[in-house]
Amino acid sequence: MWRFLLALTLLAGGAAAQERRPSHCIAIADAAPGIEYLHKAGWQDPVPDYSVRISYIAHASFLIQTPGGLNAVTDFTGFIGSADMIPDIVTMNHAHETHWTQFPDPAIPHVLQGWGPFGKGIEHHLDLGEMLIRNVPTDIRSVYGGVEERGNSIFVFEVEGMCIGHLGHLHHVPDDAQFAALGRLDVVMAAVDGGTTMSLPEMIAVLRRLKSSVIIPMHWFSGHSLDRFLAGIRNDFDIRRDGVSEIDISLRTLPDRPTVVVLEPRYLVDLD
Repeated sequence: MWRFLLALTLLAGGAAAQERRPSHCIAIADAAPGIEYLHKAGWQDPVPDYSVRISYIAHASFLIQTPGGLNAVTDFTGFIGSADMIPDIVTMNHAHETHWTQFPDPAIPHVLQGWGPFGKGIEHHLDLGEMLIRNVPTDIRSVYGGVEERGNSIFVFEVEGMCIGHLGHLHHVPDDAQFAALGRLDVVMAAVDGGTTMSLPEMIAVLRRLKSSVIIPMHWFSGHSLDRFLAGIRNDFDIRRDGVSEIDISLRTLPDRPTVVVLEPRYLVDLD
């Protein structure tokens, strides 16, 4: 009998360890100042408890990792580097071929496209226990001319009590309903090219409205476009540029003033 009770206890403990902490998508988190930068940490190192590791791979692709071992890659193109790693989840947008692949590895358990049939869009609500992934559809400029309604998506990752948003290849300022669907994003990845997605004044206006604690620029093709973005937003946000490619972040370490955190892109490679 005692062996049976012990087994039940262990099973219950394992299930609890994978439960997702409630997120603060709507309410602003009670945050303490500072972000933890682990300069010597790599994507293969364990993620600290109650934290999320975000690594900038390239272009619009990020690796999001959890303490329980989940790996999610945004705007997956099929190539993340030479590392022998199969993500658990990949998200894709199809505005350009640099944001998706027709041939994702069949070993990837969850492949989430940000689009559906032309003009109809798609809805995702994938609950993996430790992480929940959902999307908010947006419109894109169509390759046929005009606009393809609901042709792209903003993906939101709810994990460790935080909401992490990836704006994707956003082509327009979201409407009120879309902002409401996004909720409170603690961390947001935003395209700052200033042309192929949105103009910089429009993107900065979107980021001001989102009021996220951490903004990570992406989709910058040169130091010039990144510098233009930083110049335009520095009056409203602190700026951190420490030359790192990844950060570990938690509710406890969210900055008390909105902060732009510049990560340097680096493909994933196996570490010795």
